[in-house]
Amino acid sequence: MHYVWLLWSSAFLLPWLFLFIFFPEQRGIMVRISFITAPFGLTEPVFVPEYWNPPSLFNLAQTTGFDLESIIFCFAIGGVGAVLYNTITGRKPVPVELHEEHNHRHRFHMYAVLSPIAVFLALYFLPWNPIYPAIVAMLAGAAATVACRPDLKIKTIIGGGLFLAYYAVFMLALTWLAPGYIEAVWNLKALSQVTVAGVPVEELLFGFSFGMYWTGAYEHIAWKK
Repeated sequence: MHYVWLLWSSAFLLPWLFLFIFFPEQRGIMVRISFITAPFGLTEPVFVPEYWNPPSLFNLAQTTGFDLESIIFCFAIGGVGAVLYNTITGRKPVPVELHEEHNHRHRFHMYAVLSPIAVFLALYFLPWNPIYPAIVAMLAGAAATVACRPDLKIKTIIGGGLFLAYYAVFMLALTWLAPGYIEAVWNLKALSQVTVAGVPVEELLFGFSFGMYWTGAYEHIAWKK
C-alpha cells in the first residue's frame, strides 16, 4: 500500500498528457491552470491526518504533512478540469469584448476569483472536518463566478458534472485495484460515513465542486468566454 498514493496521483497525468497531445488548442490553458493549481498541493497538512493519512513517498506526509503526490495530483486535475468541457464540446475560449469588461458586475471580478480562499479561511475553524469547508468554498467560488459572469453559468454546471464523472472513475478504480485502501487511509469516522460503491460521498462532492469552479477559472481570470 505504500506506493498506492504515488501511483494513483501519477495516473491522473495520463489523461492530462492525452489531452495535451491530441488537443493542441487547449495546451496553453492546461499549462497555465496546472501551474496555478499545483501549489494547492502544499495545503496537504490541513487534511493530514484529519481527513486522511496516506502512506507517501519518503514518508513525507507522516513526517512533515507535505508530500510530492499532492502536488502531482493538483497539477493534473487542474489542467484537466479547466479544459474537459472545452474538449468535449469542441469550443475554444475567445476574448471578452472590451465594453463587457466594464460591466458593473465586474467591479467584483477579483473578489469572485479569490472568494474560495476567503470562504475556506472563514469556515476552517468551525468544528468540522476540513474537507467540508473546502467543498463549500469551491461551490461558493462557482456561485461567485456565475454572479460575475452569467455567460459561464451553463459551463459551470455541466463542468461540475463532467469532472464528477471523470473523478468518480478514478475513485472506483482505486477501490477495485487497491481493496481496503480507502478504509485504511481515509478517516471515515470523522466523515459522514456515507459511501457510493465504496467511495466516500465527500470525495464525490469534492469532484463536483472542483469541476464547477475550475471549469470556468481560466475564462474568468483571463477575460475569455
